[in-house]
Amino acid sequence: MIDINESVMQFLLAFVVAGPLLGAVTALLPAPPGLKGKSPDQAVLRHGVTVTGVILIAAIVLALGFDHDHPSKMQATTDISWIPALDVRLHLGIDGISLPLLVLTALLTFLCALYSYFKMPSGPTPKAFVALLLVLESGTLATFAVLDLLLFFLAFETVLIPMYFLIARWGGADRQAAAWRFILYTLLGSVVMLLGLLLIGVKAGTFDMVALATDNGRSLTTSVQVIAVLAIGIGLAVKTPMWPLHSWLPDAHTAAPTVGSVLLAGVLLKMGTYGFVRILLPIAPDGFRDFAPYLAAFAVVGIIYGSLACLALAKRGAKGDLKRLIAYSSVGHMGFVLLGIATMTPTGVNGALFANIAHGLITGLLFFLVGALKDRTGTTDLDTLAEETGAALYGKAPRLGGLLAFGAVASLGLPGLAGFWGEMLALFGAFKPADDLSRPAFLTFMAIGAFGTLLTAAYMLVVVRRVCMGATPQDAPQLADVHTYEFAAWTPLVALTVVAGLWPKALLGLTDPAVQQLLAGGNR
Repeated sequence: MIDINESVMQFLLAFVVAGPLLGAVTALLPAPPGLKGKSPDQAVLRHGVTVTGVILIAAIVLALGFDHDHPSKMQATTDISWIPALDVRLHLGIDGISLPLLVLTALLTFLCALYSYFKMPSGPTPKAFVALLLVLESGTLATFAVLDLLLFFLAFETVLIPMYFLIARWGGADRQAAAWRFILYTLLGSVVMLLGLLLIGVKAGTFDMVALATDNGRSLTTSVQVIAVLAIGIGLAVKTPMWPLHSWLPDAHTAAPTVGSVLLAGVLLKMGTYGFVRILLPIAPDGFRDFAPYLAAFAVVGIIYGSLACLALAKRGAKGDLKRLIAYSSVGHMGFVLLGIATMTPTGVNGALFANIAHGLITGLLFFLVGALKDRTGTTDLDTLAEETGAALYGKAPRLGGLLAFGAVASLGLPGLAGFWGEMLALFGAFKPADDLSRPAFLTFMAIGAFGTLLTAAYMLVVVRRVCMGATPQDAPQLADVHTYEFAAWTPLVALTVVAGLWPKALLGLTDPAVQQLLAGGNR
């Protein structure tokens, strides 16, 4: 890694958070400065690619300058008083937990902007599309970088409006209903979460997340912690989404444009689980411990429910939508993340953080692929893809079929790919949970979760068999194979899925010391 001055690191982190917001403002100008194209629409799309590319470069430089020998230490910190009356501060910083999510967000947003430059979703002017995309990026990056509870809430809420409009204005069928359900569920959950955050801040006398984590709940009574965990947990569970608060997700994914689905699955869902790790585990450990078995129970129900829903959608004649199937698979995959967090052990929490990154890479790739398939065939209905259009991708578009099969086997947790390690570590964490938790209960949860991995393999293999294999009718329409711009947008996700699967230490070496420190509640 490279040696970068701390003041430069501070600037880079502030730029990564605020840069997209500035880019969103300039995107709305009559002509984005410094960029030209064949048309104003092309110029503004090029502006989106440029801004997100610069943010990605800044995030990579930030990662290279990060002190990997001390990943538990908050680095690149900025701490400025903002609202003195409430002791709210502009407090930014990153450690081994937040850095991978920061880079993942910057990468996926850049790939979405690049993809949209060549394949802009149908809808209103690209100016609004690019501006919303950049506001969404800024809010998400801020969520992973802020260290003040009220700032966390503001960043957490910032992403709702741009995602609502991306679904409602650039989405497909039933987009208005899906967008309203998304915004209502998440807003109602956020209201409850705000009450919990205010309760912690008032009772502890500070909203500073580092100070609260160091205190490790000692300044909060058990009853206060229980109430706070319940209130904050509901808001985070909606965003995760945890069963049974998940029902907004399949509709949102089905209606969203391709890049909206990629960002929703790859980035926004991670905000909920990040909140569990960053806020509830270190700040209210006693209250979290009381709810941990229930969280684990909901998690494994979500694993089985999501897998069974996918199997039902994959059946012949079920009129299953491929985007909807992948959305339900996210309910199951995020169940493993919640199970790992609920164990309250370094093994389980590291597994949850690894699974978060793996899910972002793999499911982001799958939604890109399904979007490309819809562009070529005009449908994501499995029966139509498998029969009427004669998809048989291995024969008609071998590269596209191979990538879809790769995404499927990565999603089912094939050893050697990124999807394997997170789920395995989450199950290992359940095998031996924290001392104060019931081991028989968590062994039961582990067994149910392990059965869920078999169901995941079943529905993913059914999808591959139905879409990629089989004879191709002679009169079936021709399908274009992977285009150059698609190859550019998807290759990083494929490469990182392989690298993370073969070299898990690259990620676990960052998260483990930070998780150990966070669970111990010691001084940073």
